Amino acid sequence: MANNNQNTKKPKFSSYWFYAIIFLFLIGFQFFSGGSSWQNPPETTLQQVENYLNEGDVKKIEIIRNIGKAKIYLTEEAKKKEEHKKAISKSIFPSSADTPQYTCVYGDLKLLQEKLDKVLEQTSQQNSVEILIDDEPNWLGDILAYILPFIILIAIWIFLMRRMSGGGSAGPGGQIFNIGKSKAKLFDEKTDMKVSFKDVAGLEGAKEEVQEIVDFLKNPERYTSLGGKIPKGALLVGPPGTGKTLLAKAVAGEAKVPFFSLSGSDFVEMFVGVGASRVRDLFKQAKDKSPSIIFIDEIDAIGRARGKSNFTGSNDERENTLNQLLTEMDGFGTNTNVIVLAATNRADVLDKALMRAGRFDRQIYVDLPDLRERKEIFNVHLRPIKTAETLDLDFLAKQTPGFSGADIANVCNEAALIAARKGKKAVDKQDFLDAVDRIVGGLEKKNKIITPEEKKTIAFHEAGHATVSWMLEHAAPLVKVTIVPRGQSLGAAWYLPEERLIVRTEQMLDEMCAALGGRAAEKVIFDKISTGALSDLEKVTKQAKAMVTIYGLNDKIGNLTYYDSRGQSEYSFTKPYSEETAQIIDKEISRIVEEQYQRAIEILSQNKDKLSELADRLLEKEVIFKDDLERIFGKRPFTKEEEENVAPEETIEENQNQESNQSEETIK
Repeated sequence: MANNNQNTKKPKFSSYWFYAIIFLFLIGFQFFSGGSSWQNPPETTLQQVENYLNEGDVKKIEIIRNIGKAKIYLTEEAKKKEEHKKAISKSIFPSSADTPQYTCVYGDLKLLQEKLDKVLEQTSQQNSVEILIDDEPNWLGDILAYILPFIILIAIWIFLMRRMSGGGSAGPGGQIFNIGKSKAKLFDEKTDMKVSFKDVAGLEGAKEEVQEIVDFLKNPERYTSLGGKIPKGALLVGPPGTGKTLLAKAVAGEAKVPFFSLSGSDFVEMFVGVGASRVRDLFKQAKDKSPSIIFIDEIDAIGRARGKSNFTGSNDERENTLNQLLTEMDGFGTNTNVIVLAATNRADVLDKALMRAGRFDRQIYVDLPDLRERKEIFNVHLRPIKTAETLDLDFLAKQTPGFSGADIANVCNEAALIAARKGKKAVDKQDFLDAVDRIVGGLEKKNKIITPEEKKTIAFHEAGHATVSWMLEHAAPLVKVTIVPRGQSLGAAWYLPEERLIVRTEQMLDEMCAALGGRAAEKVIFDKISTGALSDLEKVTKQAKAMVTIYGLNDKIGNLTYYDSRGQSEYSFTKPYSEETAQIIDKEISRIVEEQYQRAIEILSQNKDKLSELADRLLEKEVIFKDDLERIFGKRPFTKEEEENVAPEETIEENQNQESNQSEETIK
């Protein structure tokens, strides 16, 4: 019996019950009031009414003008007659009002009155029969006419407020009274969380750090029994596309706990106080489902340093939301088992109070993948793709330095599309190389109209890059040179940059000299320069400025840096150095660039014949590779053994680093 009682579900109260009760009350009031009867009396004709009057059976006639009917009331003696027994009905509902026995439909009220007066005059019953003229009240219609406009206005108001607060959805935030509710999406550990650490390639260091969080959520007693406290939060920091969000989902999948996911911008709304209310509701839900994880993506939307951008002095909704977040994170008890994960690629702009220990206890840096990690990422993204058996993952990993996990996923998808466009049954190495070219350089434009003179200038420009980089020890090894327009560029030299952790002065100078080789070649051959070196000049200027103002690689400035790692210099209107120092910085930047430019001119002047031969070959074939340079210049004396098999002659080797190691020229 106990189980049956527990399983019996009690009906939940609904607001529709209240509406039904009001409706039934109005109907009952309409039927049982004195102005109406539950039964409809039988209808009779005007001729029969005259007969009833002649016989003296009528006690009262009530004429209802608004409905065009007359109600006939019989005398007590007439009710006992056999002919009127059918008109006499007994109601199961008692009523204090006198009910009519007949109804009669009339046409013109004036004609009806004349007929009744004539009959009553003939029968001498003018004083005994009561004739009333009245309008029958319609209580239900009157009430609806009064209330209906208010109901329509309230319905329109609720509809508009639901639209403003989230689109009329049934979830939190979709109704007028839920606007302060959290908009976080809950991923259930039993149905939704399908991501594990096996699906996250690379990121070994980051996975090792978050593994402790997973272990704690699985076995919290193991740590708390020794007096340890729950870590309040972990901040994932790194460039875009490196897998911060994927890593957070993998943590939730491994721990098998509820996972609340939302963006930092979901807290901020047009209404004042909504952000703080949503923060409170989010943490309340997380505590109710503890152990759980809260993941806030792009936390810099609400976590920016306070007081930096509020120049108006007015109330800032974002700061109020941040204050509430700080309070909630610091207000955790050690037994709530709720951990906050956050991700951002702009940790330098976050508020110091948010970054302190006790809120985000750990900062996990998710860096761009190295060579081994890129191979693992390729292995993950190539699972659903039909690839050729001869595809070498090591080769693909070497061809994509500086690529993030998202970039590699894009390369795999683009390679599959290219192979399908060519009608292939499997994706091979050439498709991946074409995909890298298209993603980094843009779409090939072979039909672009270029004059012969411009084409010759572009050929010598690109040959200058190739020649100078071949002659310098620390310049990135050349892979391919092309004068086929691609994207916004009219020609490009592609390199395979070395993955370095630190860069020395001579390495930066050699890279700057190679970047200026294009303009130097135009000067040596044509004694004229063009606008084609725009991207080269932008690159070398940034490198020279970094040498002087950031890395302290200049003798005159010395071991000083004007770099602000906190990112607060963007809010300052003053420079961190004097005007005299600014002049020295400008002179040193110009000196460094000009020295490398003259150095490139000198190298090209000494190899002018080989430069011309290389440019002619480029004009003839439009695309040349490393082997073409070896035939002209001989073996590069600085080539390392591991670089020998990087760029085979039979494949189109196009590579480009997406960071500062890239070399590509654009004529705008």
